[in-house]
Amino acid sequence: MTTAPIPRLIGSLAVPTIISMLVTSFYVMADTYFVGQINTQSTAAVGISFSVMAIIQAFGFFFGHGSGNYISRKLGAKDYESAEKMASTGFFYAFMSGAIIALFGHLYLSQICVALGSTPTILPYAEEYLGTILLGAPFMASSLVLNNQMRFQGNAVYAMVGIIVGAVLNIGLDPLLIFVFDMGISGAAWATLLSQICSFLVLLVMDSRGTNIRIRFKNFTLKPAYLKEIVFGGSPSLCRQGLASLSTILLNVAAGAYGDAAIAGMSIVTRICMFINSFVIGFGQGFQPVCGFNYGAGIYRRVREGFWFCVKTGVVFLAVCSVIGYIFSPEIVSWFRDDPHVIETGTRALRWQLITLPLGAWVILCNMMLQTIRKPVRAVTLSSARQGLFFIPFILILPHFFGLQGVEMCQAVSDLCSFLLAIPLTIPVLNEMKK
Repeated sequence: MTTAPIPRLIGSLAVPTIISMLVTSFYVMADTYFVGQINTQSTAAVGISFSVMAIIQAFGFFFGHGSGNYISRKLGAKDYESAEKMASTGFFYAFMSGAIIALFGHLYLSQICVALGSTPTILPYAEEYLGTILLGAPFMASSLVLNNQMRFQGNAVYAMVGIIVGAVLNIGLDPLLIFVFDMGISGAAWATLLSQICSFLVLLVMDSRGTNIRIRFKNFTLKPAYLKEIVFGGSPSLCRQGLASLSTILLNVAAGAYGDAAIAGMSIVTRICMFINSFVIGFGQGFQPVCGFNYGAGIYRRVREGFWFCVKTGVVFLAVCSVIGYIFSPEIVSWFRDDPHVIETGTRALRWQLITLPLGAWVILCNMMLQTIRKPVRAVTLSSARQGLFFIPFILILPHFFGLQGVEMCQAVSDLCSFLLAIPLTIPVLNEMKK
């Protein structure tokens, strides 16, 4: 971690995490693709339910990144006892949080679906899909903790195996349950639930192998000092994912004023851009353990070197994807739903987002570095920007002036503002490390 050449080191750690992120995004897209063969309302229902899944993921990333950042720094400082306690503490906190979300969600299922933006025609599908998805909340949240803790320890391959097994199972079960067993949208939900449980079990097995820190209940502690570290290290992720959920709700409500096809089209575009960005996120996750180890060891030169290497790689990749995606936007959207109205809305929205997509590499990697080196105020501010500080005001204002086009262009405008904000938040930190 402290001596190997930076490009080779980050590359070796990033490949498994990129695969994990791409596969995770792909099996979310698989639900959208197969459900899109049913009807437009089912496609919209999956998009609406994604808001709740984002909340579950928010708590998973909160405890996963919060504990993982701490673990990587303590391993760099050779404090193994603290790292072991934090691993179990983060895991059990996440499992309990997921159980609470599942219970609350089932008690108020109908009200939640309406609040998420369900129209009367979408509501039955949303209730059917989300009701099943909520059962997997404890497994989804704690799986994300296991995945991130392994990654921060430099054992990304083990984390990748758990994610891939669940993803492959989901992709195989989707068409089987939806079409062969004629379960419709319920089949897609059960495929996701079963794959999440399977992934959770595989990650538990992987956690007991290699040099991974074992999860043991005896190491779980309620000491405020550990929760404080989780809050400092995980708050940016909680804000980012939580605001992503809120912004998705507002996006669905705004699009709902223009019909079910508008909600379906915007949901498809969200999945596509999430899939493309997963490469940069995975690459950044390969950088995070290198960042944490070297920052903990006081080797700031390697932190800067790794950061700039990742930024350059991410910008080039997203620029290529943007050009290709812009040209073939109608064909890409039509893969998910062959509905003229969905394709029309989705194409315009996708092209708007692709214009500013390369700027996201800078924003994502700035946020990851600030979070890993424990700059909580800067990290929380930046993580809140794209889906909160900028997106929420824009999604409330732009549609009043531009109608549906205001909904379609909202994310692109937010991305530009987030890029500009990241510059003054990050450059002083980089210069400080240089000195």
